[in-house]
Amino acid sequence: MFVGHYGVSFAAKKLDRTIPLWLLFIAVQWLDVMWAPLVLLGVERVRIVPGITASNPLDLYYMPYTHSLVAALLWSAAAYLAYGFAVGRRNPIAAMVIAGAVFSHWILDFVVHRPDLPLYDNTAKVGLGLWNVAALAFAVEAALLFAGMYVYFRMGVGRKVAMIVFGLAMLGVHAVTFFGAPPTSDRAAAMAALTAYVAFALVIRFLEPAPA
Repeated sequence: MFVGHYGVSFAAKKLDRTIPLWLLFIAVQWLDVMWAPLVLLGVERVRIVPGITASNPLDLYYMPYTHSLVAALLWSAAAYLAYGFAVGRRNPIAAMVIAGAVFSHWILDFVVHRPDLPLYDNTAKVGLGLWNVAALAFAVEAALLFAGMYVYFRMGVGRKVAMIVFGLAMLGVHAVTFFGAPPTSDRAAAMAALTAYVAFALVIRFLEPAPA
């Protein structure tokens, strides 16, 4: 899953308004943010196999440190502790929101991935395989993104038009990754993903209204 994760970011903002939206953008993609450099370093591995699913050419055959269930739980716990430390443990609810945002990535990936998500180490792999139904997978991601934005807008925040335009732009990027040419290499896939995560977080940092 790609842009659907950001729907969680927008919705989670309503749970605690003190959390910057850009940080929630990073949190929901944290497993992939860590996956990209680990692929570049050769620690985790992926192959480009066009047709392996109807909408995603990535054969994610070795990613135990970022996308196993155990790893996701550990990353979520680390996020809870790190955010709690950063805010001086004054806001445990916000730390829980951050941890939940991190773990939401694995839950949503479970829906779309083929069985390549290990429960622990690199074994007992699961995944419901929605990527094998490209049109439905794309529609689900779009629905999650804009449902989250709707929850966010219900908070009465400004810049709705700009946010919607940005959401459509993200969906356009997602369409290219879904229906465009496959990446030229595993390194290209990792670099493209990491660039998108950083760019989206920077844009939302600019678009989010300043705290009152």
